[in-house]
Amino acid sequence: MKAKSLAEVAKIIAGQSPPSTTYNTKGEGLPFFQGKTDFEERSPRVRMWCNSERRKEAAPGDILISVRAPVGAVNLCNQKSIIGRRLSAIRPKQELYGEYLFYFLKCQERQIASLGTGSTFQAITQNTLAKIEIPLPPLEDQKRIAYLLSKVEGLIAQRKQHLQQLDDLLKSVFLDVFGDPVRNEKDWDKKPFSELLSDIESGKSPKCEARPADSDKWGVLKLGAVTSCVYKEGDNKALPVDIRPHSTVEVKAGDVLFSRKNTYELVAACAYVFETRAKLLLPDLIFRLAIRNDVELNPIYLWQLLISQSQRRAIQSTASGAAGSMPNISKTNLNKIRIPCPPISIQNTFAQIVSKIQEIKCSLQASLDHHETLYAVLADQAFKSKLDLSRVIVPKEELDTEETNEPMDDPVDDQPFELPAPAGCDLSNPK
Repeated sequence: MKAKSLAEVAKIIAGQSPPSTTYNTKGEGLPFFQGKTDFEERSPRVRMWCNSERRKEAAPGDILISVRAPVGAVNLCNQKSIIGRRLSAIRPKQELYGEYLFYFLKCQERQIASLGTGSTFQAITQNTLAKIEIPLPPLEDQKRIAYLLSKVEGLIAQRKQHLQQLDDLLKSVFLDVFGDPVRNEKDWDKKPFSELLSDIESGKSPKCEARPADSDKWGVLKLGAVTSCVYKEGDNKALPVDIRPHSTVEVKAGDVLFSRKNTYELVAACAYVFETRAKLLLPDLIFRLAIRNDVELNPIYLWQLLISQSQRRAIQSTASGAAGSMPNISKTNLNKIRIPCPPISIQNTFAQIVSKIQEIKCSLQASLDHHETLYAVLADQAFKSKLDLSRVIVPKEELDTEETNEPMDDPVDDQPFELPAPAGCDLSNPK
């Protein structure tokens, strides 16, 4: 496959910052995109307008690329707009299909980011951008590749949307059953953690290897294992073989984990361990909340309570720390937190609902992981001319459809072609 520089196959338009007095939120002028903060999955959202006469414009079909802090992220422009100096617009010439270029640049984001320079803020120059090599198969193959990747991307977007809907459902059910835990409109009995917990345990954080631990070896959890409020066993570091593990702080199924120290936005994250591999240890920045045997407190209810917005904010407000350091929640302050304790029968019923939804989420997450892997493999092989694209038939209506922010329909039931099977990826039984 031949390749050409980006400057040979596209016009590159560097953005510039109009006077701030011309910015507005009233819809006066054209949509104004300033940088990656305006980007969404496919096309940017409009937060600001601009009516400056001194401006650089992007047109529908242009690829917008972030050229300053951070470098490399791309979106498809879907309307006439003004672009600021953190962006450049790339306008494909006749021999280059726009969506093909979009997917190629999207897959090259990390490599393009590595081209950035600057001691304070990374940026990529227009000259460097212009020299990026673009693989150039025949135009019809470019369209096939773009169509193929768009279909898998649509599946990924749907899985993410379904996972978000399940999270939103759980939040709704929690508030419906228990009400806001801080306002406590339902007047549940409230008790401090000091009466509910037998211990607030924490581990140690020895100097570990940077890599994750092998599946049969000891590892120490990283903060990322609970930061998203979902337990991620893969976020761990390998424990050096010369350090003896403290198995008393090994993570077990049924544990409630709580991050005591992080940035203000991330501190007080909490995760429930539905299942876990063996030989993973608590670090010193994560607490394990051990519930007393003689109290009626369901750990799944406790987890959902602690990740509810109002309760988490109340706990975050107790964090302390010197200027310039990360906020920290002490055991003393955590023990003073009072939480509503509804009848255990209601807690248990709610926990059963959470467990059922978790089963569905696990299935969706597995499907999402599968399709993200498939996307990466297909893209890599497509841009290296290692896919048989002869079976990929692009419907004419797909080429005539205007760009949209809506996720594409699930292609499984109506796809007019079989996905080309890349090496090492079995598509005979798609998840």
